Amino acid sequence: MSPTAPTGVGQAVRLALGTAAALGMARFAYGLLLPAMRDDLRWTLADAGTASAANGLGYLLGALLAARVIRRFGAATAFRAGMALTAGSLAATAAVGGHPLLACRALSGAAGAVVFIAGGVIATHAATRAASAVPVTVYFAGTGLGIMASGVAVPLLGAHWRPAWLVLGVGAALATVASWTAAGADAVRRGPAGRARLRPLLAPALAYLLFATGYIAYITFLSAYLTDRHASVAQVVLTWTVLGAGVTAAPVLWSRPVADWPGTRALATLLAVLGGGAALVLMSSAPPVVLLSALVYGATFMGVPAAVTALVGAHTSTVDRAATLAALTTVFAVGQTAGPWLAGLVADRTSTAAPLAWTALLCAAAAVVALVGRPAAPDPHPSPIQGVRP
Repeated sequence: MSPTAPTGVGQAVRLALGTAAALGMARFAYGLLLPAMRDDLRWTLADAGTASAANGLGYLLGALLAARVIRRFGAATAFRAGMALTAGSLAATAAVGGHPLLACRALSGAAGAVVFIAGGVIATHAATRAASAVPVTVYFAGTGLGIMASGVAVPLLGAHWRPAWLVLGVGAALATVASWTAAGADAVRRGPAGRARLRPLLAPALAYLLFATGYIAYITFLSAYLTDRHASVAQVVLTWTVLGAGVTAAPVLWSRPVADWPGTRALATLLAVLGGGAALVLMSSAPPVVLLSALVYGATFMGVPAAVTALVGAHTSTVDRAATLAALTTVFAVGQTAGPWLAGLVADRTSTAAPLAWTALLCAAAAVVALVGRPAAPDPHPSPIQGVRP
């Protein structure tokens, strides 16, 4: 590695702008825009779920292509190109409607998947060099920055959802510029094709699928749930700010468990706490309860991919890491694509509380799978993050 290449936590902080843009702005901010888009475009909740599913379908395509792109062009180039495409697709969403809008949502999903995987591979290598899981958890915590920025800016624009998408595009462009050098020219060199090593990780993969199918419903429909209960703009802003702050605090809470707890114990604990956080808001729509739910949810949901990424680091060799992470992201994308559409169908026939119950139930099921299932023996030549053990 060159002496000028970024390393450790400092590198992860700048890489975290990738998850801020690709996840916090491009995926999760849609939940904030949903009430205004639903009214203006006369959508049903199933229509709203379809737009989220289009983003998930693009994410699935990006996950399928990511390992090949990284292998051919390198993780640094893939990360930068994905960031630029994410910013462009968000800005374009402001100018279109109908099927072109769905296409923009799909493009932002595809670009976001490439950013997520390429940045995750780079962060995992940084964690291996630093002998610490902190760079991985910091990288995923960047999502909270995007959620907080969106949570402040978007509700203040009220029903003007097109300017809001443009604002998000500008924010993602600024994140692209700021994170440009974080990947490092030699962070992950191009090389021979690795193989996806899923056999040791079948139980975590199934838990990840259930998580993906469930978690997205909460964040997609939370604002609609609050709007239906006549929540003020100030309450929506505060709720999303608290949710985003919880995400940024996650490394403090979960870095040590992700690194030190054996097997899937950290993953199961995260999923159980997440399910409980989603269930809280079903008990009462009173602002203090909603804020507590958002805080618990925010502090745990991005810990799940961090825990899965750490398991990949413990069970695969360096050459197989990108392919394995891409395969697990594909599993995740399948659940994330189907989840909001199915939850939207249920909500149309019941209420906006149904997607939140959907999240709670599926995350609880995922916790059971992760707790009962145990990873098989790791590959014979892994390069694990110190402290992460099978």
